[in-house]
Amino acid sequence: MKDKTIALLQEVRQCRLCEPALPLGANPVVRGTQEARLMIIGQAPGTKVHHSSIPWNDASGERLRNWLQLPSDKFYDQSLVAIMPMGFCYPGKGKSGDLPPRKECAPTWHNAILNTLPARRLTLLIGQYAQQYYLQDKVTLTTRLQNYRQYLPEYFVLPHPSPRNNIWLKRHPWFEETLLPDLRQRVSSLWESD
Repeated sequence: MKDKTIALLQEVRQCRLCEPALPLGANPVVRGTQEARLMIIGQAPGTKVHHSSIPWNDASGERLRNWLQLPSDKFYDQSLVAIMPMGFCYPGKGKSGDLPPRKECAPTWHNAILNTLPARRLTLLIGQYAQQYYLQDKVTLTTRLQNYRQYLPEYFVLPHPSPRNNIWLKRHPWFEETLLPDLRQRVSSLWESD
């Protein structure tokens, strides 16, 4: 039987819905198979990811893999980890970093993709855009992270692992002391029964 997720993601990679607004053109970056137990929903690809078509293939990705304590071979194993950003293509440069993810992607594709992932046990919501879309609460990122357990077992909330967030991470040592050990335990347990 053909993997429904793979078939759908092939269709998503052909999407040109907002291409006229994209400075580098369309290159939807999304991956996974129906066996994936971990879904990572981030922001949008940066230029490096746009050019390589490999999600989290940058400094943010290195930090994220460290947070998860997942080596690259496991992180990029699509039968273990599915990756879907809020905006599938590089949105362009803004005044203080990349522009926000395009708003067309999530309502057009997210539900269909999530519905093809029957093995999914945990979804990481990385950064404010993913968290606002899925949680629809009106709290700050810091408050959300301090209360991360209330979103479990479905969602685990994380700040964006960008080097731009070094100051936030330094000001909130509880993130590394309390939240990361819990995250690592939950991620490692996803495949323990195998």
